[in-house]
Amino acid sequence: MIVLAKKYYQALQQWLFCLVLLSVLLVSQQATAALPSSVNGQRLPSLADMLERVMPAVVDIVIEGIRPGSGRANGTYRRLFGGNEPEKARGTGSGIIVDAKNGYIVTNAHVIHGAIKIKVVLSDGREFIAKVIGQDAEADVGVLKIEPKRLRAMSLANSDNLRVGDFVVAIGNPFGLGQTATSGIVSALGRSGLGIESYEDFIQTDAPINPGNSGGALVNLRGELIGINTAILGGRSGGSVGIGFAIPSNMVGNIKDQLIQTGEVVRGQLGVEIQNLTADVAADYGLSNTEGALISRVVIGSPADQAGLQSGDVIVQANGARVRNSVNLKNIIGNLRLGTQANIEFIRNKRALITVAEIDKVDSRNGFRPVHQKNTEAQ
Repeated sequence: MIVLAKKYYQALQQWLFCLVLLSVLLVSQQATAALPSSVNGQRLPSLADMLERVMPAVVDIVIEGIRPGSGRANGTYRRLFGGNEPEKARGTGSGIIVDAKNGYIVTNAHVIHGAIKIKVVLSDGREFIAKVIGQDAEADVGVLKIEPKRLRAMSLANSDNLRVGDFVVAIGNPFGLGQTATSGIVSALGRSGLGIESYEDFIQTDAPINPGNSGGALVNLRGELIGINTAILGGRSGGSVGIGFAIPSNMVGNIKDQLIQTGEVVRGQLGVEIQNLTADVAADYGLSNTEGALISRVVIGSPADQAGLQSGDVIVQANGARVRNSVNLKNIIGNLRLGTQANIEFIRNKRALITVAEIDKVDSRNGFRPVHQKNTEAQ
């Protein structure tokens, strides 16, 4: 009896083993079927065609010599990449050809700041000596010019259309290794308050960005420029940990145009002191969230003053753009040219109002209007 039971048990073990093996094979076949080499004779989706088209517009920038007293040092590098500059990455960066006809290249201002000589290396190996057209240190954007000889340019997308989750590709020259492409998504939009630049409205991405990528392209899947790769939150090594920042293409385009036209950037001002909304203040104003910028004081004779804005008003939209917070409003206004007629939507006494302000320079020495007492009662 014991012998029969033992034989039965061994047979049962063999049967279970065969059943498990069959299950594994079936799962394996299903997994293989989920990853075909082609679909209806068509190749699997790839970024190769797009990259072949746009990578010639991304250039390597090599710095030769630094002017004494230029302030270019490891301090700037640590601020942007969280560590000391690796030997291989020294004197290197990236740029994007945005005007093939005239040879204009955009990059980060910190890449070219203080350089005695700047060499631009194209993807086909050709080298050019570049001329600095202008730099805007406050937003970290610079423009170079090279001989417009058989160049390929990259078009700029409207970065206002970006959404969190959009696929992106970062192209640059990490660690001086040469052109490299990495992919990821848009992780967040409108990042500010990082202390990296004076004007911050960064696109955050998890596409790996490393030393030498500065000034390189962040592109969408159509191969359009959506931002200039600028900085990362990195570890001690200065390498990528999946949190990179890029300057939006709309900001880049505006700064580029001003630098090409005048060699400098003159930012518009509204003439207000502003602060963020708290939940309690938002509730007092009848707002459902804390988006917007609360005016604390208005400069006498400023665009805001002439437009009728007062302390206590909450600006919720400026020039057609939603105002998320005080820093965001600063970026919106700072990105406008002098003389721009900007529609300003604001809340006063729980009422939504609209006015028009002509953006201009502001002299705070004119003093401020008396602070208005806000009436929070329903009107």
